[in-house]
Amino acid sequence: MRNRLWVCMALLLCAMSATARPVRSPNKRITLSQEGQQFVIRYDGRTMLQLTSVGFSTIPSNDKPAIRFTRKVSTDYTMLAGKRLHCTNQANEYKLSLSKQVRMVFRLYNDGIAFRYEVDGLQNEQPPTEQTAYRIAEGTKRWMLRWTDSYEGFFPLSITGKGKNHRWAYPSLIEPQDGLFVLLSEANMERNQSASCLKNEVNDEIYQVCPDQNDLRLTGSWHTPWRVAIIGDLATIVESTLITDVSDPNRLEDTEWIRPGVVSWIYWANNHGSNDYNIIKSYVDMAVKLHLPYVLIDAEWDEFKDGKTVEDAIRYAHSCGIRPMIWYNSSVGWINGAPGPKFRLNKPEDREKEFAWCEKMGIAGVKIDFFSGDNQMNMAYCIDLMESAARHHLLVNFHGATIPRGWQRTYPNLMTTEAVYGAEWYNNVPTFTDKAASHNATLPFTRNVIGPMDYTPCAFSDSQHPHITTHAHELALTVLYESALQHLADRPESFLSQPQEVQQFLGHLPTVWDESRLVAGYPGDYAVMARRKGTTWYVAGINGNDEAKQISVDLSFIQGRNHHVCTFADSGDPQRPWRIDANSTLLPQVVTCQPRGGFVLVVN
Repeated sequence: MRNRLWVCMALLLCAMSATARPVRSPNKRITLSQEGQQFVIRYDGRTMLQLTSVGFSTIPSNDKPAIRFTRKVSTDYTMLAGKRLHCTNQANEYKLSLSKQVRMVFRLYNDGIAFRYEVDGLQNEQPPTEQTAYRIAEGTKRWMLRWTDSYEGFFPLSITGKGKNHRWAYPSLIEPQDGLFVLLSEANMERNQSASCLKNEVNDEIYQVCPDQNDLRLTGSWHTPWRVAIIGDLATIVESTLITDVSDPNRLEDTEWIRPGVVSWIYWANNHGSNDYNIIKSYVDMAVKLHLPYVLIDAEWDEFKDGKTVEDAIRYAHSCGIRPMIWYNSSVGWINGAPGPKFRLNKPEDREKEFAWCEKMGIAGVKIDFFSGDNQMNMAYCIDLMESAARHHLLVNFHGATIPRGWQRTYPNLMTTEAVYGAEWYNNVPTFTDKAASHNATLPFTRNVIGPMDYTPCAFSDSQHPHITTHAHELALTVLYESALQHLADRPESFLSQPQEVQQFLGHLPTVWDESRLVAGYPGDYAVMARRKGTTWYVAGINGNDEAKQISVDLSFIQGRNHHVCTFADSGDPQRPWRIDANSTLLPQVVTCQPRGGFVLVVN
């Protein structure tokens, strides 16, 4: 009897240990454990994130669900743009049956975790109500954006989730352990889904995943987007491609016409659109002199002055060898009092007609602005726009829109997305002037991690409100920030008055990268990125502080003993803003940055 009892107890302990044993990433550093009613995610044994609840409030769950391994996942694909063109990743995939109707799929990658819900048996009903929630303890350092439908705001360092606004946008960066971080976002947004945000309305420490409005009625099977947590040190966070790794592959058959590049951009200097032929002409002429491939004809081109038309401007650009892009109002967000053209893209037949006209006129791409949030209607509309634009060989730039959620892989004609508090805000409020440097040093660790970001960098002169970042800081942003279309903000006379080396730099600036590395940095303090195009490395650093800062720069990964290094840095003298050394052969180990300063190294 005693032996039989010991055998039963041993079997019970084995069963308990089997169910309690955590599931792991391929390198075994990230683990997921079921502990009571919650899931705990650890990195090297240190707690990084807790899922305090999962499932759907409208569908009962099993009492004791168990996770089971299903397969190994290996991704290997090529991007047309981004922080890295060749992307690879591996994961262990597990499934958890929450009920007969609902499964939870987990993928544990070496750089994070992704999970989603799969639902069967829907019968002409709306998607069920999700109850996923993360715990972010008070006192935890975090850089989180208070939600706005345009995603234009700051990511201030904080240790609390308290405040009047309890709605938070993605991506959200937290530092639950010293030197270890989690970046929360989501990926693989589909036509029948809405985007989500985080809300901590009931408990300051519990952040509920809250999908926006979805009025579709669904029958059969359906799944949520992937909920994504990138996990590791800052280099892991910044260099991760997890958002595109879990997104659907390229759906476009023909992509040879997709050509990223630098764009001459009108709006910033004039705080106005593009209804003046002579202004457009000056930006085309600037593109010619700087050897830029594109010019953007911004808003109001449907109200041209002085007897000219937009067709005249398009023809002039083509005559100079510059490819024009053109702006549209999405006409679902800001409409009353907003610039036009409006209501040309909303109906499928109107959209096809308009994009066919663009193709006939030789327009290279469209910038579409003023969307109305994250609901399912906007997600489907964005997909319609990308698909229609691809049929007419048009690049796409979404402004006043949601963040990238993997569409840049699925629809590679999506070159960039705003969804950032960028240089345009020098036009709108005085707030940006004093906060820009620190904000700029936060974006590489937050918004730009998840996809291309149309910050519209590099302004040496002032717009409506002044900037107090240095010239080298501004130039560094063109490398520090990844965007397949890099819109240069400043006016022609400012760019063309810069030293010849600066003009040549802008004319040869890549906008897609074979490799990207975080060299050094900390959110809001400073950031140094190295990006490689072919055999050339571009190293860019900025100081987010109001005091000078010495930055250690370890560039030992750049191979070879003989280098040609061109350095762009601050002189420290406001009357002579540049210190340029075009003939160095030495890679620096320490760089002294001026207050709100920066530097760029071009290493061949």
